[in-house]
Order: sequence, then C-alpha cells, then structure tokens
Amino acid sequence: MPVAFRLPLQVFYEREARHPRQTFLVQPVGGGEVQRLTWAEAGHQARCAAHWLRARELPQGSHIALISKNCAHWIIVDLAIWMAGHVSVPLYPNLTADSVAHVLTHSEAALVFIGKLDDWPAMAPGVPAGVPTISLPLCPAGAFDFNWADLLACSPIQDDPAPAASDLATIIYTSGTTGLPKGVMHSFGALGFAASHGSELFGLGEGDRLLSYLPLCHVAERMFVEMAAIYTGQTVFFAESLDTFLTDLRRARPTALFGVPRIWTKFQMGVYAKIPEKRLDTLLRLPFIGKRVGHKVLAGLGLDALRVALSGAAPVPEALLRWYQRLGLDVLEVYGMTESCGYSHVCRPGQQTLGWIGLPCPGVEVRIDPAGEVQVRSGATMLGYFKDPQKTAETLTADGFLRTGDKGEQDAAGRLRLTGRLKEIFKTSKGKYVAPAPIENRLAEHARIEQVCVVGDGLPAPIGLCVLSAVGEDRQGLRASLERWLEQVNQALDKHERLRQLVVVKDSWAVENGFLTPTLKIKRNVIESTYGAHFQTWSERSESVLWQD
Repeated sequence: MPVAFRLPLQVFYEREARHPRQTFLVQPVGGGEVQRLTWAEAGHQARCAAHWLRARELPQGSHIALISKNCAHWIIVDLAIWMAGHVSVPLYPNLTADSVAHVLTHSEAALVFIGKLDDWPAMAPGVPAGVPTISLPLCPAGAFDFNWADLLACSPIQDDPAPAASDLATIIYTSGTTGLPKGVMHSFGALGFAASHGSELFGLGEGDRLLSYLPLCHVAERMFVEMAAIYTGQTVFFAESLDTFLTDLRRARPTALFGVPRIWTKFQMGVYAKIPEKRLDTLLRLPFIGKRVGHKVLAGLGLDALRVALSGAAPVPEALLRWYQRLGLDVLEVYGMTESCGYSHVCRPGQQTLGWIGLPCPGVEVRIDPAGEVQVRSGATMLGYFKDPQKTAETLTADGFLRTGDKGEQDAAGRLRLTGRLKEIFKTSKGKYVAPAPIENRLAEHARIEQVCVVGDGLPAPIGLCVLSAVGEDRQGLRASLERWLEQVNQALDKHERLRQLVVVKDSWAVENGFLTPTLKIKRNVIESTYGAHFQTWSERSESVLWQD
C-alpha cells in the first residue's frame, strides 16, 4: 500500500539533485579549520561507499554497525548502508568493551565502521574476531581492515535504491537506565512518518542551521538533526569537542537546537560564572535595557539566532524555562521514546504552558490507561525489539499502542503532563507510594543543584541525593540556602512525599563513571547501589542538609 509521505532516501535524492552545490555538512577538522561538504559531495561519497558494500556480497538486509562520535561521515555512512540495501546499527561512542561486544554480537553485525572516538583502545577488544573494521576520516590510530580511501576508490552507484516503507532501516540500542540495552527496530516508514510530519511543525527550511553535539546514535539527535536536515534542507554543523563547544556554537549560530535539561542548565551556569545571578536579575528587570541585556547574553552563548529551542529526555525545571523566557527565548519541551522514533508530543510555539509538555504530534493517538500509564500509537511506532518477542509483547498492546511506562494526565486541550515513571515509584516503610520524578524536577530549580535523585524504598521518608554545580560559596551559607529550599519544596508536597533530608554527595555523576546514560539521564540502579548502604544511617541523622563524608 503506498504511503502518504516520502521516505528518507527518496528525499535525499531530491535534495542531491535540486541543490547539489549547497552546503549540507560542516565538519571541524582541528586548528579552527572546517571542511564543508555539499549535498552532491556527501551523496558522491555515500554512493562510492554503497558500491564497496555491495561488492562484499553480504545477504540483503545485513546489519552494519557504526561506532563514532558525531561527524559528517556518520551521516554519510548511514546513507551508504541504506543505499547498499542493509540495516544500520549505531553504537554509543563511549561504551565499554563488554558493551561493544554485547551489541555487536546481539545485533549480528557483519561489518563495523569506526569513526571519531576518544578512547578506541578501550573499546577495540569488544569487536568480535572475524568482524571486519573500516576506518573513517577523523578515526583514532589503530589497525583496521579497510579505510575510507578504499571505499572512495570505488565508482559511485548510478541507481537510486528505494527500500520499501516496511523494510527495516535501523536497530537503535537503548542507552538503558537499567539492565542490558534493547535493540529497537525501526522501518523506513517509521523514520519517514516522524520526519515528514515533524518537519512541518516549526517552518524550518534550507536557510536554517543545526548544531549536532548530542549522540547521533540516540533517536532524538538522529531525528532532529539527521532526518530533519534531510527533510528540510538545513545545514548541519558539528561540534568538535567539549573544550571547543562554545566556539562551535558561535560558528554555527544555530536557528534550531535540541538539548536535554542538563545542557540548558549548563548554559545558565556559564552565564552566572561571568555575571552574578543577582546582578543579571536586576538588569533583566529594567525596562528597555532588560531586553537588550537578554539578547546580549544569548549572543554570548551563540544562541541569538535561535528560533526553535527544544528540550527533551527529562522534564525541565519551570524556573529554568522562565529564566530563558526573560532572556527572550522560549525553550519548548518535547516528549518521545526510542520506541516511537522520539515522536510523540511537542509544545507548539506561542502555546507554552509551564508544567505541561504540549499537544500530541500530528498523527499520534494518545490514551491514558486505568493505571495512569501514557500509551501512544502512530506510524512512527517501532516494529519491535530485535530477537526479543517477549519484551515486544510486553511493550506493544494487542491494538498497537506503545506502553511508555510513564504516568501522566491530559488537560481539556489535550496537553500532556507527566507525573512519574510506573517502575520508578517506590514504597516507604510506612506503606506509602512516592513518585520521585516530580520531586526531583522541583528540587532541581535551586540554582546550585545540578543533579538530583530522590530515593526512599523501605525508608521512613524519602531523601534527596544531589550533586552541586561548581560555583564558589561558603558551605554555611549554602547549607542555609538548601535548608530553606527543602522546606519550601516540602510544603508543596503531600505529607508522605516530604523529604527527610538532602544529602550532597562527593561524587560527580557523569557518563564516564556510569552514573548517567549517554543522554544524561541518571541511572537510578547505579546511584542506589553506590550509596544504598548509607541510606538508613543518613535518614537517622537530625540535619536536614548534610554532606557525604
């Protein structure tokens, strides 16, 4: 049955033909230099690589892995894999060797492309014996079976392969806040459905610019950067490194940017490091001057051209949204899952209601089941989990709705508000259930709390574990500020939800040490196993705010 929208490769061929000389990808190559690739140049390289892949004579629909940080050739390889009739399997660029081995083995990867990476020697032992490796430009030093020059030596394919909407396009392994990652299977139709409808929401087009910095192997960046660029014609700029991020941002001056709450908080902390919070607050309140100050702050960040600012993966503290509004920028929340191509709900420009995510995306059906779970169905819903029919049956209802695992509610206009995760809800020793996410979101509005995790399973009352931002302040004054904030937050909670105390932990929570997923979500199981032995002792202390010894 024909589909009412175009599929990714079809749209790419159209752009390749219509404006071949227009810049598509802008890649930093070190020393402040960049490489610009036009649509025609990207297409030529993808077609050469597709020829080389075809020459391997692999079975149609073979799984080809890609391990790389974001770069121009990540997208080019993805296109080449599809043109050759295969399925792309992207991996996070900071996995352990054991995790690399698990994904490559589970996905039955026939080949693996190796791109820009920070610590390839730590990952390399995870590549199973007999799986050929192909090095991409900007790849680390190492011994690889083939290199990109070998692929470019092939003549480009002359046909325009057109996979069917029902064909498998990619297997995206979830980052996993608990347990082993699952392989989410998406068809070309699912990608096309989400990209076609999503690209119509914000009026973005060929004059717009994107900055790619969150992992492209994650569904959000895959859709908002790779697919959005193909479907709207935007130019994609890549970030070189964490150290050059602000320079990269200012170079791109993106007109559209997707971030997670931690990124938007980092921007705010960067501003406060240059101008004290109270002084900025005073300046923003001044008539006439306040608007200019807000624009100047955004310009300093490289965000002055931003027309579409989106945030997903976790709720954004309302105080942070209000802060950006005062600068003159509406940060709009989006909601989705890997299993739905990241396509579910989005706040529309000019319709922001703090505390509510927004309306369903076009073509998305929503229902709340009797237990309060949000369930969604659309053309972007996954085919299932690779080699896991039992988990697929648990996640997809008989009538095709995706069980999100999120509790939520809808208002009369259809806007969605999340109230917690079904599986994260815990029971205190008093037999009362507590949903941690809304409490964490409220606590995170304190300017110094960078990350927070509320725990309390089996405890008399919940406690909050937090990591503070690195801004100089005496502990006594900070303790008093946190005590006041805890009291204020507790007053707005039901009695059984009120926190016994806040504990400032001495660790930093990062992707590298396993406390965060690659999309900067906290791993509750890691946090609870790391600090769990102290919970009872801490809860018996009399202080409302204490520092981990």
